[in-house]
Amino acid sequence: MNILVIGSGGREHAVAHKVSQSDHVKEVYVIPGNDAMTNVATVVGTIAENEHERIVEFARDHRIDWVIIGPEQPLTEGLADILTAQGIKVFGPNRQAAQVEGSKSFAKQLMKKYNIPTAAYDLISSRDDALAYIEEHPAPIVLKQDGLAAGKGVVVAMTKQEALEAINELYVHGDNPVVFEEYLEGEEFSLMVFVNDDFIIPFDCIAQDHKRAFDGDHGPNTGGMGAYCPVSHIDGSIVELTNQLISYPIAEAMHKEGLDYFGLLYVGAIMTQQGPKVIEFNARFGDPECQVLLTRLETDLIEIIMALENKEAITLSWSEDTVVGVVLASKGYPASYVAGMPVHGYHGELDYYVSGLKQDDGWKTDGGRVMLAVGRGKTLTEAVNASYERVSRITSDGLFYRNDIAHRAMNS
Repeated sequence: MNILVIGSGGREHAVAHKVSQSDHVKEVYVIPGNDAMTNVATVVGTIAENEHERIVEFARDHRIDWVIIGPEQPLTEGLADILTAQGIKVFGPNRQAAQVEGSKSFAKQLMKKYNIPTAAYDLISSRDDALAYIEEHPAPIVLKQDGLAAGKGVVVAMTKQEALEAINELYVHGDNPVVFEEYLEGEEFSLMVFVNDDFIIPFDCIAQDHKRAFDGDHGPNTGGMGAYCPVSHIDGSIVELTNQLISYPIAEAMHKEGLDYFGLLYVGAIMTQQGPKVIEFNARFGDPECQVLLTRLETDLIEIIMALENKEAITLSWSEDTVVGVVLASKGYPASYVAGMPVHGYHGELDYYVSGLKQDDGWKTDGGRVMLAVGRGKTLTEAVNASYERVSRITSDGLFYRNDIAHRAMNS
């Protein structure tokens, strides 16, 4: 098989690496990729991920058997629809189905209609109404940008002042829909589910992400500063319950709505005193959860996709190791940052999944999140130490990272 991966981040680096290991795969291409992905694929940097017709042409010319779409933007723009209309197989949902991520209000309305447990919410479209709302609904409260925000359009306001600042930020360009949610107490975790309409193959291994920028879960929300799996302090019975209450019902709900979902569904969940509830859905692998989960997954990813296509059950096999990933990000992320900062110590090793490096007389930063250092170990402590040892090999004046990835599990 010839496989084409769409995207340029660490998630796509991990996906390309995973499919390159398949006995079914002859060639892996990545559009647009990044300079570090040449260790697992042929990088086609001359085509952008939003140049849909050129992607179709490339897929035809190179006899691509499967296109795997990594990021949310091309999914919500309908790249899967365009490819499938030309008879090209795509792992990734169509434009309508991708609304479960592309529109927070769409996802909330779907969950409400089909009684899928989630936080109570209201959709507020004007700044004045938002200001009145927080007078009646005191902090803590969660505010979410309705559309795509690369994992960063969420503010967990613990005080009234933080809520006011969030309103000023989310309505800075005028009135627009913002989802206001009740604040949920509990343990968060990330569950991935392969979906083909009303048929699912759920991961039986979950990961835990670290969204806040700084140690101790302080600072602004980011796309993710690190992750680890398995999450030993969250019992397997909770994962099973989450699948029963959320994964199977959301697949059935999307089937009844005629969304014809085919791809990976990310369930951002939280275990509350009332049971598991949905924080958010993503229409693709979470990043950086994808990197640690695929590192631990031993089953051939292409065989999973083929089983999903045929609606055949498949048992997923996992390494006994624990896997930890620590993100090195540009200073200033998730706000403004300086690109082009030199990075030393990286030599193409597959212990790193790269999202923001370019070759320019040596490696230089080229994004907010720059790379993920992966560590494995028989215990969580071994995996944490291995990951931070790899972090220590990288030197740059332009990078920062959290020092406490996996702290919840370490302290449980």
